Amino acid sequence: MEGDVMAKLKASTRKRMKATSFALPGQKKYPIPDKTHARMALAMVAAHGTATEKRKVRAAVKKKFPSIKQSKGRV
Repeated sequence: MEGDVMAKLKASTRKRMKATSFALPGQKKYPIPDKTHARMALAMVAAHGTATEKRKVRAAVKKKFPSIKQSKGRV
């Protein structure tokens, strides 16, 4: 993770975040305010998301953080 440390996201901070800071903005799921959270969103959706959620999260991360490499078989 390039030395990134996962920051804890408090509920109060999460409530104040703009919808664009989430991979699924309508549901406020999978926060992606930074690269570390984006990587975590990819991992979490791979483990727990539906096929549609996986596709949407992968697309949102690619759009916001194109430098994050994703393997097709992983998510």
